[in-house]
Amino acid sequence: MATENALYEILTEKIKQDTLVLPTLPEVALKVRSAADDPDINLNQMSDIIAHDPALSLGMLKVANNALMGRSIKVETVPQAVTRIGLIQIKSIATAMAIEQVFVSNNDVVAMYMNKAWVKTIDIASVAISLMNIYLKENKHTSLSLDTITLASLIHNIGVLPILTEAENHPDVFANPTFLQQAIIKLSGRVGGAITRKWGFSEEFTLLAESWSDLTILPSEVHYLDFIRAGAIYHNVFKNESTKVALLNNYTKKGILPEVDYMDSDEFKGMCEDVRAMFI
Repeated sequence: MATENALYEILTEKIKQDTLVLPTLPEVALKVRSAADDPDINLNQMSDIIAHDPALSLGMLKVANNALMGRSIKVETVPQAVTRIGLIQIKSIATAMAIEQVFVSNNDVVAMYMNKAWVKTIDIASVAISLMNIYLKENKHTSLSLDTITLASLIHNIGVLPILTEAENHPDVFANPTFLQQAIIKLSGRVGGAITRKWGFSEEFTLLAESWSDLTILPSEVHYLDFIRAGAIYHNVFKNESTKVALLNNYTKKGILPEVDYMDSDEFKGMCEDVRAMFI
């Protein structure tokens, strides 16, 4: 117990003192985001940037050929993929694709936890993106966007990374995974907010990273939080049954879900698998 309390206190103090080591955004994501903010950038220049990273190039092709893009003709080159996706969406999607690069560790135990965290993130993102795709078809004038929920859902739990890295320096904590999970639940939101600020993301993304698991924050209007939380419900992150029922009823009233049990349908499960295929 002493080790567990000590780790929690160390994490809390480092957060307060702004000394917790935060992950850096992968270089390719920085380049893409900078280029996307250049008003003079064109599709060919963006394609050249992406083509220098094989993993990102493959990711862009997966996205461009995914059913979500609504095209039946397959694209085979990065320029074709960038053209299909468009410069507006490339910034968020390329960043989202690069996020996996920060879920790494040289420690086998930490690497295992990070891999589990990334897989869970993809699972939740697949639900959030699928629901957003459905919602946008019925609400064409909404300000919500598919590229924003793609990035938001893939960074919503980014705060787990520094906690796992810090735990690596206190190996005794791994003898009690329950405590580690509690530390993540209590602190990952604050840490996630710090990371998104460091990466220069908008306050919208910071709010999502900080608040997605805080169910005292319940937007009255349709919000990106709703889609991420629906994914968390689907993958049993929220344990309280009455809370889950209340949220699902709320999402049905908001028009996020066609019906309360829609996520149990084969149609929806198929959509989630299609989205998931973009990230694995």
